[in-house]
Amino acid sequence: MKNTQYQAAAPAGAGPDGVRAVHRCRVEWSDTDASGHYHNTAVARFVEAAEAALVRERGVAGYFGAAPRVRYEVDFTAPLWFQQEVTTVLTVERVGTSSMTFGFEVWGEEIDGRPRQLAAAGRYTVVHVPQSADRRSVPWPAEWVTALTPAQG
Repeated sequence: MKNTQYQAAAPAGAGPDGVRAVHRCRVEWSDTDASGHYHNTAVARFVEAAEAALVRERGVAGYFGAAPRVRYEVDFTAPLWFQQEVTTVLTVERVGTSSMTFGFEVWGEEIDGRPRQLAAAGRYTVVHVPQSADRRSVPWPAEWVTALTPAQG
């Protein structure tokens, strides 16, 4: 893959401007509509795959099922085409007491003479709601905060 217009600041897992993960995949036929370009909902799947990679890489056990989305926003800037390689960069922007905000960029790699370009960008917020009888927001476990916060140098 060429990185002509954008270079990730760091490899998956960490970076000077935040903890991050990079997920690479292709636009599958099921991600497209009759025109051959992606459904907007495919972006959510690409981003969630990056989130799963980040949580796995950082060793955050028990995260899924305890971090529902409470806000999601995205700007769509270019189509993605069937079979196009896609690079999703997910960064932890903020870890609060019981909420966390992620930022993301979804890049369509060069295909059929079309240059690499930003297809979508946005952010979303999750809240820590462990599976319990009252299902209320509580502070993140300390080990999760450590795993998802950049190391101070």
